[in-house]
Amino acid sequence: MDRLFLEFPTIERKKDALEYLEENIKYNSLINGTGGMDKCLNGLTYEEWLLELEKRKDPEYVNKIKRFLSSTYFVTRESDNKIIGMINIRYNIPKHLLDTWASHIGYGIRPTERRKGYAKIALYLALLEQQKLGEEEVLLECTVDNIGSNKTIISLGGKLEKTKVDEYDGELTNYYWININEATQKYSNIYEKYIIGESDKNE
Repeated sequence: MDRLFLEFPTIERKKDALEYLEENIKYNSLINGTGGMDKCLNGLTYEEWLLELEKRKDPEYVNKIKRFLSSTYFVTRESDNKIIGMINIRYNIPKHLLDTWASHIGYGIRPTERRKGYAKIALYLALLEQQKLGEEEVLLECTVDNIGSNKTIISLGGKLEKTKVDEYDGELTNYYWININEATQKYSNIYEKYIIGESDKNE
């Protein structure tokens, strides 16, 4: 399997990013983990989206709009530099929001690259980023009928906390907690060989 790495969205990646969105639409797929890039389908420009990503790293701004700090990444394949997925990580989330509608990680893989094991690698990469930010545990959610996503979360150590109707979209949803240190230690021997970290990029 090819190795994957994370990269911040840039203007140079505009064509590839919009193609990623178009593929999801073509396959009538849910679009997850884009940090709002799906709004580019409804009038937001890619350039405006990039500016919003930067704003979401500003504590004062996210507090003003009643959101939380976040970072969004393309999940890129080393062999062909193709964007095969996206992840959005949220951090420093107040507990009362975690108890209602918020979660720490959103992720997605483009339709033509699914069922190849990439979702698990992307989630592992997301856990590593959350670890750098000092998070100890993360909450993830997915609808009950999304069998693939449920399996992915469980495979990285997800422990089901509850199942309830999501207040945001009205879907019956599973909520899982993952202990980051436990997960990254337990599964490093499986996934480290499939990722490119900062040290690898600098070689």
